[in-house]
Amino acid sequence: MVGLTRVPGLLFGGDYNPEQWPEEVWAEDARLMAEAGVNLATVAVFSWSRLEPRQGEYDFGWLDRVLDLLHAHGVAADLATATATPPPWLVREHPDVMPVNADGVRLEFGSRQGYCPSSPVFREHLVRLTTAMATRYQNHPALVMWHVGNEYADHTLECFCPESARHFREWLAARYGDVDALNAAWGTSCWGQHYTAFAQIEPPRTAPGPVNPAQLLDWRRFCSDALLELFLAEKAVLREISPDVPITTNFMSILHGLDYWKWSAALDVVSDDAYPDPADPESHVAVALSYDLMRSLKRQPWLLLESAPSAVSWREVNVPKPPGMMRLHSLQALAHGSDGVLFFQWRQAKYGPEKFHSALLPHGGTTTRGWQDTLRLGRDLRKLGELAGAETKAQVAIVLDWESWWGLEAPESMPSNRLKLKELLLAWYRPLHARGVAVDLAPPGRDLSGYRLVIVPNLYLCTDEQAESLAAFDGELIVGPFSGVVDAADQVHEGGAPGPLRELLGVEVDEFWPLQDGVTQDTTAGPARTWAEWIRLVDAEPVASYEGGELHGRPAITRRGNVTYVSCLLDDVTPVLEPALGGLDHVDVPEGVEAVRRGGHLFLLNHTTTRKQVTLPRPGTDLLTETALHGDIELAPRDAVVLRIEGDK
Repeated sequence: MVGLTRVPGLLFGGDYNPEQWPEEVWAEDARLMAEAGVNLATVAVFSWSRLEPRQGEYDFGWLDRVLDLLHAHGVAADLATATATPPPWLVREHPDVMPVNADGVRLEFGSRQGYCPSSPVFREHLVRLTTAMATRYQNHPALVMWHVGNEYADHTLECFCPESARHFREWLAARYGDVDALNAAWGTSCWGQHYTAFAQIEPPRTAPGPVNPAQLLDWRRFCSDALLELFLAEKAVLREISPDVPITTNFMSILHGLDYWKWSAALDVVSDDAYPDPADPESHVAVALSYDLMRSLKRQPWLLLESAPSAVSWREVNVPKPPGMMRLHSLQALAHGSDGVLFFQWRQAKYGPEKFHSALLPHGGTTTRGWQDTLRLGRDLRKLGELAGAETKAQVAIVLDWESWWGLEAPESMPSNRLKLKELLLAWYRPLHARGVAVDLAPPGRDLSGYRLVIVPNLYLCTDEQAESLAAFDGELIVGPFSGVVDAADQVHEGGAPGPLRELLGVEVDEFWPLQDGVTQDTTAGPARTWAEWIRLVDAEPVASYEGGELHGRPAITRRGNVTYVSCLLDDVTPVLEPALGGLDHVDVPEGVEAVRRGGHLFLLNHTTTRKQVTLPRPGTDLLTETALHGDIELAPRDAVVLRIEGDK
């Protein structure tokens, strides 16, 4: 793991909340952590009110003792700055630090993440606490990483208070320079919204009708940036006082609210929280996609900072993980580039909203199935230490753009509200995942020259520069529907879609043809749902056509040179991918088995409840059993093999 060289091998542990327990329990915690092989604990995430019970009065003694105890038992600390939730004294003295929703209601204290991202009062106190934490613990031997905030945008993505309005106007002035440029970008001549001063602009609060989509797009950009400013304020303090300690904050997989390409540039280590649903037999596919994003953000190993040993506490029905699934999910994260597996949390809580959330040490203690799973995973991770730092080489990239996502899913202003970016991503990712093809994700504009196949599921918002970047790619390129529609200001490109992609694709979109729920549009490549388009060929060739209905006989899939355009949302995109898959590295595995290459290792993960036979592409040694394997092997239900492939490094 980049920056965590002080902890050898793979990382194992989780969130530790000693403030929830009597001090006499702490020694038992440390002893059991050592027994389980835990080497990293996330500490003090929600401890502000305990560390600063009154303004300017600090009580660090208990945390000193916790960190000393952890270090004495060989457990390092991912030490939080404790700023995830403000203390009650701050909220009561300054009620305006709490966020206001779009209806103008100020939210009340009593949960977590209760703060306005734009509040200067909150920021002042946040920086002061971070300074105190960094000053006290910069040289503590347990400290190996700083943990800033917690799951940004989980509960508080936006605030509509007057202070947020002021901040938004300041952000807009920096972006546009003058109000005339803003009017031009927002198209305020529509519906009589022309502004004559920035002071007239407010956040997009609840209005009588649909809000200007260009304003909503800028609001999404602003909200992501406003929270990033909070993170950067803490980072600046930590970097000055403890320059050699890496800094992270825990992402939340593929989260709509924050532009993780922009955020990841500010992190030393990308870390993620992932909670696939044990009740969903396909959840391992979606979480694999999110793991590939985490690996792609900085193009280096990352860290799974939170996961669930068994059941969570926040779904309508919280089913536990059956035997073997905790281990299997953990190995999956390692396969996709994580340098460790951490959990929420170490000891299961007795009270609070998460008292029924599973933990490495369950309510029933060391006699439980859960504790035996913890011990087994610790043993396995020690066997897999050579994986730390290993990278993944992918020949396929999927383009993901947050600004396109925000524009695509703007409410009440689109031809259809049924086009969802995550579904579009999964439609293309699923058949690649099933064949063991390694996939990176990439922002538009990134150099794509190292890939053989690039897929753009959707690029609703497309600039000239992004189009030029795609045109420069000389491998196989597939572009999905409703792409190249608007510019960076959410204004339709002259001549309509696909805008700056017109020359690259060799088609023009005459009319969007969204489909009602339950309606199927047949094509010669298979059935499509949700979306179709009436397109005209410019200098592209038809590959597949629509069958039946008003679009009968019209082109549905086209090709120009190395570029394929898919104008509909196919139930199965495999026929489109097949011509490009032949020359790609892949592993043939039965349905339900996941094959992932990481460095010189091959992971084979059986996500089913039946035994599966797999033919190994090359002989090797299973690190989990220390057994030499070759030819055909059999995977037990929810079992795995981590094969060190002979001759690979």
